[in-house]
Amino acid sequence: MEMNVSNTDEQVVARKKGGLNPAIILPILYLVALAIYLFVLGNPSNFAANPKVTGASVALADVESKELHPEGFMGIIYMGGPVVHILILFMLTVVVFSIERFLVLGKAAGNGNLDNFVMKVRSLLNQNKIDEAMEECDRQKGSVGNVVKEGLTTYKALAKDNTLNKEQKMIALNKSIEEATTLEMPMLEKNMNILSTLGTVATLIALLGTVIGMIKAFHALGSGGGTPDAAALSIGISEALINTALGIGTSAIAIIFYNFFTAKIDGLTYKIDEISMSIQQSFAEFN
Repeated sequence: MEMNVSNTDEQVVARKKGGLNPAIILPILYLVALAIYLFVLGNPSNFAANPKVTGASVALADVESKELHPEGFMGIIYMGGPVVHILILFMLTVVVFSIERFLVLGKAAGNGNLDNFVMKVRSLLNQNKIDEAMEECDRQKGSVGNVVKEGLTTYKALAKDNTLNKEQKMIALNKSIEEATTLEMPMLEKNMNILSTLGTVATLIALLGTVIGMIKAFHALGSGGGTPDAAALSIGISEALINTALGIGTSAIAIIFYNFFTAKIDGLTYKIDEISMSIQQSFAEFN
């Protein structure tokens, strides 16, 4: 006997499509990050002509040829080198997908206060008011409401079923709730792996930029013979530190948001488990 009467194909497809598609969003964010690096951070207005170079014109080509020196924070970041635009991509990705997760998880919690919803449904279950509890689910909506309504729908179907004994009905009810929860979990956890990955990868890419900057610094230290090029040395060290700062900052933000959203998902699943237990207890008591 098929008990999951409320799970239509359209609902399953809608749940799978919830959230942003990384395959589309990431290339767009890369182009945005590259544009920020070249045209915002690398804007000639962020640089001043090197007073040691006569006739230096304020143009992007002069920035690349070191005939300009940064004047302001954005110019300093630009001097971090090409790895900077990758780190900007990581930062934009963390921000965009954190906003996306915040909106999706907020929608998953439903319309009203989740704690009040749980208390009201449990109170109705204690009184065996299944139809009223289902009406509460319709008002609440969200992932928690969907799972609870699926359990209550199965509850009503099993209560009218005379072909199964009580133990078989309890197993069928538990299976129905587990299947409904399984359908909702992919939407809740989608794109969380991106935040988790960037929490580690951002630091590694920053380390790459740091190493490149230090290589340039030591090259400047050794290429000048007895008089090292102080300007080139400082630029190399600056590049290394800029990449380190961007990578550590991005990694820290990614880890913070990942843990925050993981806690929210755990909270939602706990509420589902809490009501699921009440549904099973109510069924055992009144049937």
